[in-house]
Amino acid sequence: MLNLNAQQRRRRFMALAIIVAAYMLSFFQRFAPVGIAQDLMAAFNTTASSLGVLAATYFYVYTLMQVPTGILVDTLGPRRILLLGSVVGGIGSLIFGMAPSLELALVGRTLIGLGVSVTFIAMLKIIAVWFDERHFASVVGVSMLVGNLGSVLAGAPLSWLAQTAGWRGVFIGIAGLSLVLGVACWLLVRDRPEPATPDGNAQIKPHFDRTVVIGSLLSVIRNRDTWPAACVNFGLAGSFFAFAGLWATPFLTQVHGLTRNVAANHLSLYFAGFALGCVLIGTLSDRIGKRKPVLIVTSHLFVLIWLVWLFGGTLSLSVSYALFALMGLTSASFTLTWACAKEVNPPLLSGMSTSVTNMGGFLAGALLQPLVGRVIDWHWQGGLTSTGARLYTPEDFHVGLLLMACFASLGALSSWWIRETGCRNIWKAPV
Repeated sequence: MLNLNAQQRRRRFMALAIIVAAYMLSFFQRFAPVGIAQDLMAAFNTTASSLGVLAATYFYVYTLMQVPTGILVDTLGPRRILLLGSVVGGIGSLIFGMAPSLELALVGRTLIGLGVSVTFIAMLKIIAVWFDERHFASVVGVSMLVGNLGSVLAGAPLSWLAQTAGWRGVFIGIAGLSLVLGVACWLLVRDRPEPATPDGNAQIKPHFDRTVVIGSLLSVIRNRDTWPAACVNFGLAGSFFAFAGLWATPFLTQVHGLTRNVAANHLSLYFAGFALGCVLIGTLSDRIGKRKPVLIVTSHLFVLIWLVWLFGGTLSLSVSYALFALMGLTSASFTLTWACAKEVNPPLLSGMSTSVTNMGGFLAGALLQPLVGRVIDWHWQGGLTSTGARLYTPEDFHVGLLLMACFASLGALSSWWIRETGCRNIWKAPV
């Protein structure tokens, strides 16, 4: 158990507040395309496939950066990485907001993904170092609840701002906010409690040793208990990122005939449900001392809702609102995978183990967003909206929905292979 004095306890909550604010911004950037999908298609005259690639660029670089980020926060510490990430993300947001062409927008989106890709793993590292492990899932859940306000802002509020002030101005303003948060991280965040560890030993300053790093990463990858958590994350988070991150608004407006504002309200309700689910599911797991049964039940409920969208036909507005809220609540089940991976690997490698697991979901999102767009384009019948963007029918969307439902089903099935940890680290060094 951590033994922190009053000053250290204040410092850890101050550091966590700053990092959660940066995480909120990363969530906004992640889901912003769904709130302005129609604006982007009109501004750059894109097809569904091109829009999918533009949105997924964030996920490509985010996926590639997960393992390097885990290594860097375990060796150099999260403070330095957070500062650099905020600067890069701010530059990317500025380029994206001012981009005159799709190509330059892709550059900006890539830099955004590169910059914010470090935030989440750094936050998990800070929580793992500064808080007791028996509270890990609960603290992560509360942090994600607050951080998810960024995704809520990417729904109806962003849609309203885009229609009143223009989407470009929003991203230029976000660039300045990113730089401010980077400076705050450098001034207020500390990598670990000082001057000593809870057992009284002197702190070891972070350093990079290539041989040790490679050996540590291989030990996480070779651990067979790491991979079920990564597969659950791949399926559940991947379908969540693809649907909520891009295709939910076009699906609601073009398949169910809802207005843009009503569709944006659905999306905000989805993100609010997800934020609430992060707290409820993590807290429930910590309270009962179990990971696996909570993950199995909630992930299978998530899949059942996908079946409603595939075969349910036309639904009333109240029912669709309720389904979006429940979908957000149950999709939060994948947040338990970080605790599952952390608790079966060495405590000192919490950054690497969570980053390997987290990479699964972002890889799936990177694959699904453009793949769904390509499938929809294949079935396009040639219709256009009043703004000149492509108009898609329910039949065009059906195969895309089926793809996302299959990914969700893969994640739910993988939950049966999760190793139960009893909410504590059960890793043992090989003899």
